[in-house]
Amino acid sequence: MATPKFLRPENLFSANNLRRFMSYWPPFLGAGVKIREFDDDGTRVLVTHKPNALTRNAKGTAFGGTIMAMTDPFFMLAAMHRLGPEYNVWDTQGTVKFVKPGKGLLTADMRISDELYDEIIAKTADGSKYLHWFDVDVTDEKGDVVAHVSREVYFRRKKKQVLNAR
Repeated sequence: MATPKFLRPENLFSANNLRRFMSYWPPFLGAGVKIREFDDDGTRVLVTHKPNALTRNAKGTAFGGTIMAMTDPFFMLAAMHRLGPEYNVWDTQGTVKFVKPGKGLLTADMRISDELYDEIIAKTADGSKYLHWFDVDVTDEKGDVVAHVSREVYFRRKKKQVLNAR
């Protein structure tokens, strides 16, 4: 029996598979976090959350941890998808500033520009590490900012890849 297309190594970490897998990942599934878009080129990930009877806090709004989790792996995963296996990519830290209570449909629209990917590649070409802070606002249905989230991501080209490039 042939291996299903979505399980073949070249497709395992496709944007579509990442979107699908992360939507059913137990922490997101239980919290009601939904991955709406994951662009094939790693430039955009759109995530939503709508607090409901099972996912609201004691004040009837989104948990702060859920708001932070909406952004947790996505800058890293998008970059891993775009840069490929030649790079080590890790989330290293994150901060959040809550602006107002999270009510209704919340959205985190995370973007990484082609120019930033070019910068990451240039800064890591010799095997150096590069740390970059990504910022995203989590907004409500009215477009009001609920939280400012910053995530630091570590990038380093793997040693074998650096040696092969010389």
